[in-house]
Amino acid sequence: MVRPLIAGNWKMNGLGRDLAEARAVAASLAETPAESRVAICPPATLLARMAEALSGSSVLLGGQDCHAEPSGAFTGDISAEMLADAGARLVIVGHSERRAGHGETDAMVAAKAAAAVRAGLQPIVCVGESRAQRDAGQTLEVIRRQVAGSIPPGMAEGGFALAYEPIWAIGAGATPTPDEIAAGAAALRQSLIDCAGAAGRTAPILYGGSVKPDNAAQILKLPEIGGALVGGASLKAADFLAIIRAQA
Repeated sequence: MVRPLIAGNWKMNGLGRDLAEARAVAASLAETPAESRVAICPPATLLARMAEALSGSSVLLGGQDCHAEPSGAFTGDISAEMLADAGARLVIVGHSERRAGHGETDAMVAAKAAAAVRAGLQPIVCVGESRAQRDAGQTLEVIRRQVAGSIPPGMAEGGFALAYEPIWAIGAGATPTPDEIAAGAAALRQSLIDCAGAAGRTAPILYGGSVKPDNAAQILKLPEIGGALVGGASLKAADFLAIIRAQA
């Protein structure tokens, strides 16, 4: 079985001084190892310094996005190969903030996921419904469609994870009910099997969207949930470690 994954997404947060939080996470896990794999995905400006800070530890380094091409005239973009060269092992693709703010389609996300695999990175492919879609009863239809369009052919050849992040819950302090999360995860598992075969049976399904120390244990014990994609709570070592330790 693939070990669960707890990944921290720092988003557009973090300066050099904040590397102390990552070091504190690494030190705690060195003393008492976690049941899950742990990753931190800092902004690109911190990748090289974060790699140095985490050197020799069990904490994996991840990127927050990558371009589909390995190189070229794409000012401001970062390729999967560049992330790997900086020490990354994983990369988030298709986060709702990228889909909404940068117009990323399922096809673009699939191309980025394929690029990650090409570069030897494990992609964390994000899907999730909006508030309007949930209110209209379209949640399962939407996330199934996103999986079908965002998982590229050949994904079974490399390890990957799927993150279920209801858009309306991200940073809002609200989460779906346990039953709603479980229903979404069950639908996603079947969609993964349909898209990726045997690999879809074991790929971790992470939950994301206002994951905090006080709700992590309840979420992480749900059927088919194999970890979490953590936003704001991953910026502070104490909060992130509490979530990591909640994975039993």
